[in-house]
Amino acid sequence: MRNVLTIAGREFRSIFTSPIAYVVLTGFLLLGGWFFFNLVARFNLLISLYSSFQQMGDATEELNLNDFVVAPLLQNLAVILLILVPMITMRSFAEEKRTGTYELLLTSPIGTGQIVVGKFLGAAGFISIMVGLTSIYAIILAVYGNPEVGVMLAGYLGLLLLALSFVAVGLFASSLTENQIIAAVTGLVMLLLLFMIGWPADSAGEPLGAVLRYVSVTEHFGEMVQGTIDTKSLIYFASMVVGWLFLTQRSVESIRWR
Repeated sequence: MRNVLTIAGREFRSIFTSPIAYVVLTGFLLLGGWFFFNLVARFNLLISLYSSFQQMGDATEELNLNDFVVAPLLQNLAVILLILVPMITMRSFAEEKRTGTYELLLTSPIGTGQIVVGKFLGAAGFISIMVGLTSIYAIILAVYGNPEVGVMLAGYLGLLLLALSFVAVGLFASSLTENQIIAAVTGLVMLLLLFMIGWPADSAGEPLGAVLRYVSVTEHFGEMVQGTIDTKSLIYFASMVVGWLFLTQRSVESIRWR
């Protein structure tokens, strides 16, 4: 465990030594803030429009912050993470290979599983900070509005689990090459496939449609955004992380024995 934490700390510090981390963090918060501002502005406009019709009485009560602000915000943040996470994970293994420290890491008395888990925890720590900083939007809504807090928390949990799954996929992509750009593009393409794989589910028929819906990250994330924390979704995200980390470990192990 000590070796894992050492590698995790080293990975976490190395992320912050790169200017990419600050660009990604700043860009994520700027885009998140822009989406939040526009969604709130649109919600206020809808309230004004509903209030202007006297015959609708208390029509404003039909407008729900979770449906008009929180859910769209989380879905937009998920798309931003899909693009930005590969930029963070691309250097995890590729940079080690490029600088020549990869061989030293593999010849050290540390298991490849410990290396992979340590790098995952380091990158996951940074991504968790990114997601955590967006909680300011939820706090603002809770202070000045009346959202369903339970549904909002379920959505943020889904966003965090989604981000961790993206990190695991990004690490696998980074373990395949020593070129950071190739690692980022490979990770992005893989995440896009997982993001869009459920789109043809309705026209695919059964049982293929059910399989596509289960494999799609958007299906499980969407349920959590709506406030449904299902065991099926939790198992899915856990399997995503464990499965992709296992593939990463096998990829690293194959290089050790070449």
